[in-house]
Order: sequence, then structure tokens, then C-alpha cells
Amino acid sequence: MLLQLFIFCIGLAALYYGAEWLIKGASGLALRFGIRRMVVGLTVVALGTSMPEFLVNFMAAMWNEQDLALGNIVGSNICNIGLILGVSALIFPLRVRPATLRKEYPMMMLAMSLFFGMSLDGEINRLDGVIMVIGLLAFFVFLVLDGRSHESKQEVARERAEHETAPSAGAEHTLATKLLLLIGGILGLTLGARLMVMSAIQIAELMGISHLVIGVTVVAVGTSLPELAASALCAFRKEADLSLGNVLGSNLLNVLFVVGLVALIRPMKVEIDYVSIHFYVMLGFGLLLLPLAWTEYRISRLEGGMLLASFIGYLVYVSLAALSSNPFGP
Repeated sequence: MLLQLFIFCIGLAALYYGAEWLIKGASGLALRFGIRRMVVGLTVVALGTSMPEFLVNFMAAMWNEQDLALGNIVGSNICNIGLILGVSALIFPLRVRPATLRKEYPMMMLAMSLFFGMSLDGEINRLDGVIMVIGLLAFFVFLVLDGRSHESKQEVARERAEHETAPSAGAEHTLATKLLLLIGGILGLTLGARLMVMSAIQIAELMGISHLVIGVTVVAVGTSLPELAASALCAFRKEADLSLGNVLGSNLLNVLFVVGLVALIRPMKVEIDYVSIHFYVMLGFGLLLLPLAWTEYRISRLEGGMLLASFIGYLVYVSLAALSSNPFGP
């Protein structure tokens, strides 16, 4: 037990420093190349923190464990909004730019709705995977074109002005250092999440906790730990654009990138009973985010608490369903 606790602590430290390096590298690159922080959060940070989901789902596809693959994606998307944004807003209220609700938020909802629609026939096939990958390419094209707009250039100018007036503005890193921080952060987050999940599973087994409960709690939340670490630290550093962009981008990439590529490798069967519960919860959390973010264009601590409480309620339901072998459970 002591060894597992030691490994858990090492994983926690790797998560913290990985998040620290990732945010420093991403913020620095955004300023260096004149890119909106939101765009960096939607792409580089989101892709880096989505790697655990991709690795888990790739291996699950190879082992013909479609339920695990789909459950991990749906559970991670729910976790990203309920747990990660909830905790981040509790740390520091998250400012939301109106442009985010007009542009990036609808794209996340469109991707998740597409995922739901493609699951209704009981299978995510290779054609569905092709459509998702095309959607991913279209998303990147949109980001490039949007980055050339007058509104985006004004936002970059504001971010540079804020950076120059910050107390730490003089501590600049070279381009190579920023890239090393970014890569090191991604590796640290991935390693930390893996160590924490492995040690938590071993601790749970030593305590006699059911494998079903381990699967629906530790695995789903564990693969979202990089997003949690990155977004929580962003909130602590008042980098709201990176925090929100990480969540929106992770949810979008979980569908278009992870599910799209996995479906191209091996089509995935979808249980209709599973679709009737968990997919609706995922879409419900996405819809709930809009009115919370729309009020005063911020997610307050109270609203963050509501998101977190809703997520905990869902987690309790899933755990009870697993323990009772409910057919509507994962």
C-alpha cells in the first residue's frame, strides 16, 4: 500500500509540473506567433491533454473493447465540463469572451451532436470515422481563417498588452525553451495521469473495491486528469482563455480526433441502452454550460459548484448502476 501511495504522489507531482510547463510553453508560443490564447487552448493544449484518451481508446479498439472506448470518451466529455470547469471556476471565476460562445462553443456542441447521431444506428463505422476526420480538418481550417480576422488581431493585441504590463513580463524564454516546455508538459501530464491511474487501481484492489466501480470512476476521471491539472492551473494563474479553450477543444478533439481515428482502425459497436442514458447526459452538460457562461460572460464560483455537484451526482448514479449490474449502466 505504501508503494502505491508513493507512486500516486509521484504521479501527482508529474501532473503539476506537466501542467506548469505546458501552460508556460503554450502561453509563450501564443504571444510569440501572435495567436489567440483561446486558439492555443483549443488546439495545442487540448491535443496534449487528450493524449491519454487517445491511447486508452486505441488500445481498447485493438482489444475489441468498444464499450470501454466509447465509455471513456463520453465520460471524459462529461468530466471535462462538470468536474474540470467546475473545479476551475471554484478556484477563480472564469471570464468568458462573447466570441467564444458564438464560435468555439457551437462547434463543440456540433461535434458532440454528430457523435450522438452516428451512434443511433448501433455502430460507429469507418464512414463515420472519415466524416469525423474531415470535420477535424475543417475545424483547423476555420481556426486559421478566423485568426486572420480583425477581431482576432485585436484580441491578440490586448493579450500582448496585458502580458507587457504583468509583473513577470521581463522573464522571457527563447523559442526553443518554449517548445521544450510545451513538449515536456505534455509528457509530464501523460506520465502523471498513467502513474496515478495505475496506483489508484492497485489501491482500490487492495481495499477490495469492485473492478466495475474502478472502471467507471478511476479510468474515466483518470484520463481527464491532464485536463484537470492544466485547466485548474490556468484558472489559478487567471488564464481563463486557456482553461475554457482546453475544455472546449478537448471535447471536440475527443470526438473528431480520437473517435474518428479509432473508428477508421476498427468500427465500434454501440449499445442502444448506453446511448439512451449517457449520451444524453453528455449533451445535457454541454447545453447547461451555455446559460452559465452567458450570464455576465463569466462562470462564477456558485455556477462552478453547480457543475461539480451535477458531475458528482452523475458519478454516484453510474457507480450504483454498476454495483447493481443495472443494464443501463456502463
